[in-house]
Amino acid sequence: MADDWMLAFAGPEGADAARFDRAAHLRGDDGWTASARITPVWRGKVLCRDAGGLAWLPPDHPALDGGGPSVFLGTLDGQPVGTRDISGWTPPNLAETELFIDPSEQRHPAIEDARFVDLRASIASFDAADGALAAISRAITGWHVSHRYCAACGHQSAPAQSGWQRQCPACNAVHFPRTDPVVIMLVERDDHLLLGRSPGWPEGMYSCLAGFVEPGETVEAAVRREVFEETGVRVGSVRYVASQPWPFPASLMIGCAGVAETQAITLDKVELDDALWLPRSDVRQVMDGAHPTIRTPRRGPIAGWLIRGWLDGA
Repeated sequence: MADDWMLAFAGPEGADAARFDRAAHLRGDDGWTASARITPVWRGKVLCRDAGGLAWLPPDHPALDGGGPSVFLGTLDGQPVGTRDISGWTPPNLAETELFIDPSEQRHPAIEDARFVDLRASIASFDAADGALAAISRAITGWHVSHRYCAACGHQSAPAQSGWQRQCPACNAVHFPRTDPVVIMLVERDDHLLLGRSPGWPEGMYSCLAGFVEPGETVEAAVRREVFEETGVRVGSVRYVASQPWPFPASLMIGCAGVAETQAITLDKVELDDALWLPRSDVRQVMDGAHPTIRTPRRGPIAGWLIRGWLDGA
C-alpha cells in the first residue's frame, strides 16, 4: 500500500520503532520533568511548528504557567517528553466555528514559530512518532478535563502516576484513562462496497460504516449489529484487519472486513443521511479523485486505508 495511505497515530514501525517508548516504568517518579520537553494542548488542539511536526517547550516555558499538571508521554529519541493542557489561556479575537474540521489557528504570544491547530486538519503532516504523541497528548489531556471528579463518591480527584491515573483522596478510588472501542467495517458484496454518510458531514463525503461496541459484545457481533441497524444489510463472515487510535476524544477504531449476505438498504435516517453500494470502478474513481460526486477520503484515517487496501487486493 502506498505510504500516503499509512495509518495515522499508529506509531513508528520497523527501524524507527525504538524512537518512541512509553516507558511506563518511569511514571511513578516525577524526576522526569527536569529534563523533559513538553508539548502543550489547547482546547483539544496540538501545537505544530511552522516548519512541520509537533512543537516542544522546556518545562519552565512561560506559556505553560497556570496550565494543568504535566503528563509523562514516554521517551522520544531517549529524552523524556510530556504534555500539558493550557486551555485556560484565551487568545484575542477567538474565532468560533461549527465546521467538521476547524480551520482556525491560534498563536500564543510567548511561543515563536508555532501555532495551535485542529489535529484532524494536520493529521497527515506528522511523521509516525509525532503523530502518535499528538494523539496521546490530545486523548490524555481530554480525559483529565472530563474526569476531574471521582465516579464512586463525587469528590474531586487528583492526578497520579505522572498523569496516567487519578486518585480520590476521599474514598481512595483509583481511576484510569478510558478508551472506547469502535468497529469500522469495510462491507463488500459482489465487488461492491457499502458506504454511508452521517448527518452534518461535508457534501460528497462518504465512508465506511462505524459504531461503538456495546458492553458484553464481541467485535464480530458489533459489526453485524451496526450494519444492520443503520442499513438493514445482513453481514455474514467478519474478519479483523487493523486498528487505529482515534483521539476524538478517546476511541480505538477496530477495522474489520465483512461480507454482506443481503443487498437491499433500509436506511436509519437518524444515523445516516445516505448509504449506497459502490462498484469497484467507482471506488477507484473516488480514490483517484476523479468521481463526479463523492470526494476522496482524507489520508490518515483508517477508512481510506481500508478502502485502498480493498482496491489493492489486501
